[in-house]
Amino acid sequence: MASANMASVRISPIGFVVIFLLAGAVILYVQRSWNGKEEREAKIVRPGQTVSLRQLLSAGIDAAERGGLEVKKVMEEQKLNEKSKGETREGANNPVTDGDMRSHKAMVHSLKKTFPLLKIVSEEKEVGSWDDSKLLLLETKRSDVVTMVQEDEMVPFDDITVWIDPLDATQEYTEKLLEYVTTMVCVAVRGVPTIGIIHKPFKTNDKTVWAYVGKTHSPNLKLPIKKAAEELTTSPKIIVSRSHQGAVESVAKKSFGEKTEVIPAGGAGYKVWSLFEGKADAYIHTTLIKKWDICAGNALLNEAKGRMTTLKGDGIDYHWNPTSPNPKNEGGLLATLWEHEMFLERLKPVVDAKQR
Repeated sequence: MASANMASVRISPIGFVVIFLLAGAVILYVQRSWNGKEEREAKIVRPGQTVSLRQLLSAGIDAAERGGLEVKKVMEEQKLNEKSKGETREGANNPVTDGDMRSHKAMVHSLKKTFPLLKIVSEEKEVGSWDDSKLLLLETKRSDVVTMVQEDEMVPFDDITVWIDPLDATQEYTEKLLEYVTTMVCVAVRGVPTIGIIHKPFKTNDKTVWAYVGKTHSPNLKLPIKKAAEELTTSPKIIVSRSHQGAVESVAKKSFGEKTEVIPAGGAGYKVWSLFEGKADAYIHTTLIKKWDICAGNALLNEAKGRMTTLKGDGIDYHWNPTSPNPKNEGGLLATLWEHEMFLERLKPVVDAKQR
């Protein structure tokens, strides 16, 4: 009788649906648990609180490119939502757009999610909430980086400051002068720029250049043909900011003569990249500039045996002290691939006269 009762048991269509849903829930739970485990393991928090610079380089490239995608999306949507953060010391407008903010959130939050202990300084500040659950972890093992960086280096988190410029050349971005726009990531170790990444989101190819000082650099980061010393002395090409071209042109021509060619351009990242492309021989900035604007370019120059200093020849410290935060470089800027001392010497009389 019992066997007959068992044989007569039938599962209704509703029962099948319930069983199917329960099975799906179990599979989803197991999958999420496994993914969560992988995510936790990928957060690069190790005993002794150290981090791999090779993995930071890989993640930094990914972060710069993610930021660039947001910058492009905002421009394509034609909803910049431009506001003003005030004026620079030169009286120029200092704008901020949704491109800046969306890039900032994509870059900073993805880095924080991948490396929770990382100290990050960005040009932009948080406005509103951001759902980190939508962010994927950054790629920490890019094949090109793993291949090119043979020897990794582990560094304490406390020794590292990451400088982020989520959208360099915002003014030009609002004017649709998009060739000047970059996103930048810089890893400073004990105040020294060690990894630099500059990404041009609107460039059609070879969009990203990077350098890991003393180790290697991206294949597209190449040195131009060096000019003769006489040509650099008497008729150099000097790249300067569009916002105060006249003031720097006066300094340049007093220092190097009337044959000096002054090239106005937007964005510190673009200007440093221009040195490698041979478009300019030196990048000069005579007023205050923020460290998130220049740290990545400084790292690229360090790897190429070039230099970036104040106009008095002092090195720039990129260490960030939360108790006395200061992102400013007050001493002006000189960036070159060659003959840095010659440029400093020729600039010295004019710079000294301006500071009296």
